[in-house]
Amino acid sequence: MDQKILFDGLASYLCVVVIITLHEFGHAWMAWKCGDDTAHSEGRVTLNPIAHMDMIGTVILPLIVVFLSASGSGLGRFIIGWGKPVPVNLSRLRHPRRDDILVSMAGPAMNVVLAVAVMIIGRMAELANWGVVQDAAVQLAFISMFLCFFNLLPVPPLDGSHVVKNLIRMSHETYARISQYGFFIVIVLVQIPAVQTLLGVCTIGSMTFMAWALRFGTGLQ
Repeated sequence: MDQKILFDGLASYLCVVVIITLHEFGHAWMAWKCGDDTAHSEGRVTLNPIAHMDMIGTVILPLIVVFLSASGSGLGRFIIGWGKPVPVNLSRLRHPRRDDILVSMAGPAMNVVLAVAVMIIGRMAELANWGVVQDAAVQLAFISMFLCFFNLLPVPPLDGSHVVKNLIRMSHETYARISQYGFFIVIVLVQIPAVQTLLGVCTIGSMTFMAWALRFGTGLQ
């Protein structure tokens, strides 16, 4: 087992936990502000990671990926993780279709906010010559932006699918039927080279833009 890959994988896993926490918090907070207090009553409007962690999707599967990668296995690319879904009662939203879009986009928006914040910290670390902090900031921002664009894919249960559903005014029943197969569709979709390229281009592009705006000299390879 490659110790460096294992260490890097565990560091990335900690980044993912932070990102999932803020992402799910964004969903819960926006639903609360739009009139649905379901998530709030379940204690989901919080930055406590435990409240947003799913034992299988946030703990077991991601750690399996880390150990598979460290052992040289390629099976990890067929495994995806997730946070505990935020419960949203559409009937409680003031404007169901509009607010459903706002709730779904609040998660990716938090990814962007986090990425910008840590890139600013990384820029300050660069000026102070704190290489470890600088590298950690870039890694966290990169993963956050990648997961942002990944969640924007228009496939249930990803956030982008809620936008498409409401823009084309798809019935909730039809969406629910498609969602039954969404997990498998996502696994297949992320194996397609064109999709991988698209996610990579969007992620690198956004990181490059932030680095340019902050005059951040760190390489983003």
